[in-house]
Amino acid sequence: MTVGAKVSTIWYVDAPDPVTVLRGHPQSDPDAAQALASRLYPDLVATRTGSASLSEAAAVDEDATVYIGCYPGVTVVCSADLAIPRPSTLPESRLPVSAFERIYYVASKPDLAWGSFAMWENGKVARSFSATPVHIHEDLGLPLVWERPYWAGEFPLRYPPGVLPDPQSLPFHPQQFAEGANRNWLGFRYTGPREDSELDPKSLPVLAFTVHRPGEGPAADVEQPEMPEPEPVSAPALEPAPVAVAPPSATRRPGRLRRYFGF
Repeated sequence: MTVGAKVSTIWYVDAPDPVTVLRGHPQSDPDAAQALASRLYPDLVATRTGSASLSEAAAVDEDATVYIGCYPGVTVVCSADLAIPRPSTLPESRLPVSAFERIYYVASKPDLAWGSFAMWENGKVARSFSATPVHIHEDLGLPLVWERPYWAGEFPLRYPPGVLPDPQSLPFHPQQFAEGANRNWLGFRYTGPREDSELDPKSLPVLAFTVHRPGEGPAADVEQPEMPEPEPVSAPALEPAPVAVAPPSATRRPGRLRRYFGF
């Protein structure tokens, strides 16, 4: 990974192909996002304060701010407290493993040259890796197929002229390794030239929430519908115009996502 991308994300997935879902540039469901924010912080109040792109939200560094994107069968949470050395020790509130088919975790900190990723399937951690170039914090599960070129040395660490590598250095940069996980699972990277087949995280909208104690915090940012100007009517309408009704699947998350969000 090119140094510069700070990432702190966790993804809850029920869709069989999350890349296809995200490629459709979906809008985040505000009701589902609000319900999840309230569930993640049951003793606090989560007030919606705006929106941002995923590329901005993934670098969140304020403890009182959380970003949530809820799409059909795919949900992402961006929160500073997700970036921990051992992903397998995330609290149960962030790992409802029985509620989703898969959970993906990707985090990195450029100032520490640290990168991390993890995957839970069928209620169990299938893979977890967290390291700096010279220290592995966690390495659980069997390496996945996409990891092979990294361990084979095809993405070596680059050192300035005259700087000798540490003998304990990994054969890759941990942040670039984390980017590989994100690209394999979700179809995009945060850094480097974007390939034609990759999604653009700047095009994916998420909602911002400020988490605070009751009675404190900012005013809610509620979108008000635009009221059209009245138009002159030359004759009374004989019949009311038909009203299009969106199918339930367009406004509600199916199955376990809906049950977990509690709406």
